[in-house]
Amino acid sequence: MKELGIQLAVVDNGFVYVGRVVEEEHYYIVMCGSNVRKAGTTKGFGQLAFEGPLKETKLDPCPPVMVPKGRLCHFIECSDVWKKHIK
Repeated sequence: MKELGIQLAVVDNGFVYVGRVVEEEHYYIVMCGSNVRKAGTTKGFGQLAFEGPLKETKLDPCPPVMVPKGRLCHFIECSDVWKKHIK
C-alpha cells in the first residue's frame, strides 16, 4: 500500500471525495474522508484544496471509499489546513 496524503479525489459521474488516500493494485482508497456535496468556492476546487472547507462548503462524512483506478479522473493535493478536518 502506498500513502498519497490528503487529496481531493475527483471521480467520474461527478463525485468528489476528500480524505487520506492510499493506493492499492486496482483501487485508490479514500479513508477518514467526506463526500464533497457542495464545494462552496468562488475559484474552484484548487481554492478548496488550498484553503480547506469554506463557509459554503458542504461535507458529508463517509466510510472508506474504494475507487477503481479506471474511475478516477484526477487528484488535487490538499494543503496542511485539511489535517484538522481529516482524522
